[in-house]
Formats: sequence, structure tokens, C-alpha cells
Amino acid sequence: MSNTLSHAADARRSPRFIPLAERPPVLLTDTPRGVVQHTDGGDGPAFLSLHGGMGGYDQGLILAEALLGKTPDYRVIALSRPGYLGTPRSSGDTAEEQADLFAALLDTLGVERAVVAAVSAGGPSAIAFAARHPTRCAGLILMSTASGCFDVPDYVLKRLGWFGWLIRVPGLLSLLAWMRGRQPEKAAAKAIGDPALVRTTLDHPEAGPLLLSLLRSTFDRLADRMPGTMAETMGFASLPPLPFAEVRAPTLVIHGDADRVVPFSHGERSAREIAGAELHVVSGGGHTCLFSHLDEVRERARAFLAEIGGGGR
Repeated sequence: MSNTLSHAADARRSPRFIPLAERPPVLLTDTPRGVVQHTDGGDGPAFLSLHGGMGGYDQGLILAEALLGKTPDYRVIALSRPGYLGTPRSSGDTAEEQADLFAALLDTLGVERAVVAAVSAGGPSAIAFAARHPTRCAGLILMSTASGCFDVPDYVLKRLGWFGWLIRVPGLLSLLAWMRGRQPEKAAAKAIGDPALVRTTLDHPEAGPLLLSLLRSTFDRLADRMPGTMAETMGFASLPPLPFAEVRAPTLVIHGDADRVVPFSHGERSAREIAGAELHVVSGGGHTCLFSHLDEVRERARAFLAEIGGGGR
């Protein structure tokens, strides 16, 4: 049973940084596997968009717009994975449980097949979905995704610890969000690194607003993004092997060879272990190459989707 909520209070708090011109309503849908918070908008083949750490449905929308453009010919379903925003962790803790949750959501929405796109920490559950539900996955796009165990960089762990402290200090979060909004170059520099690439990205008419939307989003309802973020971050050190051999869907792996968060070797592993997968290397691209190399990434993603016929409904 699908339960569509108006979420007026939620809308007052967060719509400014949602990049789609017509923001789809935020829904809470009950499935046999648990409750899922998501959006569902547009016409055409279904496109399931899976966010990374510190994310939620809003960042799924950003991922979809980055790959497809502002007016995609797709029915975009962007969800909050368990432990993020309005989807409780009880809806799915492991990659396998999350994969089954995605399938249950598609069932409830009447969607037979979908192209699945994932970024960063969303990779394991996307791979598990393609493996466990092969007839439901029309294509798989892995954008800077993790593909196995790894030690999260110390600076990322320190930042998460700082966020955990931040949400306990009344008023400080709003102040820092305001300061970040007034210093977009400083925030972007932390995400990208290279000063010249920062400037090029911010000057890009689409990449700049998308990146800033992503950076601002992390401060919105930060406490509701932390349970999933911390669980996944701590779990990467002991992540079980992923079922690459069972993936049958056409797969495009996009990864920057200068990624300091999820090493490039993760992209190489996915492309090597998934039969027929293509690896597109973003030369000099870091973890945010989705934005810093937007035109290149979008061109390859669109070509891939054209090659597979767009996917299923």
C-alpha cells in the first residue's frame, strides 16, 4: 500500500536546494519489506537513483539530474536508503536487504524494470539488486562506487566525528550552513581540491549549481542522515564480497583515477568482475568527478542508456 504524504513542514525546510525545476512530491510508501521515503516523477522508462553517504532522496535527485539533465525522458525514482532521512534502518541494514527493499518498492509502484544508478556508498546495494533481481534491472550505472572492503580515509572519519558533535550543539548547524552558503568556493575546494578545477566547476552553468546543492544538502536534517552514514562507514572494513558474477545487466562503471575517498581500484574491480561491464576512466577525476567533469560523465551515461535502449518500465 502506498501512502503519499504532503510533507508541508519538510517542504518548507528543504526545497531550495532541490535542483529539479518541478520538484516531485516526497512520498512514504509501505512495502512488504518496510517503509521507504522516495520521490517519483516524470514519464518514460524507470530510473532508480541511489545516493551515497550523507545522502537521501534529495541527493538521489541530484545524481539523476547530473546524469540525465534537467528534463529527462525517464520516470525518476529517487529514494532514501535505510538510515537516511525518512527511511528507517529497520527497512534494510545489509546490501542484500536493501536490494530486496528496492524490488519491493518497484513492485508497489507497479514498475517491472528499472535502470539503476548509484553513487559512492550506494554501490553495494545497487550491485546486490542487479544480482538478486536480474529481471528487474535493465541497466546499471556505478558512479564512483565502493565495490568491496576498504579503510575509510582518516579525514573522512574525522569529518563524520565533527558532524556527530555538531548536531548536538543548538544553533551551530544553522550558523555553519549559512556560512557555507556565503563561501561556496571554500566548500567546493574541500570537495574537489584542485583550485583551477574548482573554478571551472563553479563557473559551469549546471555543474556549479548541482555541486553546491549537494554540499548544502548535507547540512539539512543532518541528524537524520547520520545513522545510515555511520553504519555504512563503519561497515566498509568488513563488507562481505559482492555478487558480481550474478550481475547480468549491462553495466557502466565511471570512476575518477584520482579518487581519494573510494580508490580507483574499486571501479576497476567492478568492471573486471561484472561480465561485459565497461569502465570509463575520468582522468584526473576525484570523488566528485560527477560534477567536476559533468559534461564528460553525462555524455558517456547518455550514450550507455541509448545503447541499452533506455531500459524498461
